[in-house]
Amino acid sequence: MAMTKAVIDVAALGKVVPSGDGELAILHEISFSVSAGEAVAIVGASGSGKSTLLGLMAGLDLPSSGAVLLGGQDLAALDEDARAELRGRLLGFVFQSFQLLPALTALENTMLPLELAGRADARSTAQAMLTRVGLGERLGHYPKHLSGGEQQRVALARAFAMRPQLLLADEPTGNLDAATGAQIIELMFDMNAEAGTTLILVTHDEALARRCGRTLRLAAGRLVS
Repeated sequence: MAMTKAVIDVAALGKVVPSGDGELAILHEISFSVSAGEAVAIVGASGSGKSTLLGLMAGLDLPSSGAVLLGGQDLAALDEDARAELRGRLLGFVFQSFQLLPALTALENTMLPLELAGRADARSTAQAMLTRVGLGERLGHYPKHLSGGEQQRVALARAFAMRPQLLLADEPTGNLDAATGAQIIELMFDMNAEAGTTLILVTHDEALARRCGRTLRLAAGRLVS
């Protein structure tokens, strides 16, 4: 039987930070792999280490021990520029706080990663993605003139515009009301299926986690069964 290649491998990952006169261990010996096309939820209470783990998986922070292999490359073995290049090529992000640039329109926010990648079709691709998320008539609007749900739709368009191998979603409905959040989740899962993207979803919402094929549970910085 053919083996499905892992998009990301997390091996014995640990993170320790200074705290007062000593150290605080945030993550302890975390190990798992996520294969191409999987949808995996990471759940746990506030303070369980979910966001720290996500940052390490994205190469935004480096571990104290262990390793993260993204697309087969050890993130800790790369310098900051190389990690940023790998992120731009392989990863898409959807954040709880949307992370849109306020001085850019919906279209410009969506075009930005495409332009940074040197894509000649940045404008047409961004327009198509915004139309896909239902914002074809809002291209010239700035984030302050968009509702929370509309801002998250822009974030989805931006994330999927580069056709990433892996989408990291950090509490994507955390700042939305229940009805709007449900619409965003349906849209995200639909777009994920269309693109064949691998999804890692960080959430405290058990119902949302059940939408994924597998759930990893963190408690006090440890993976529990």
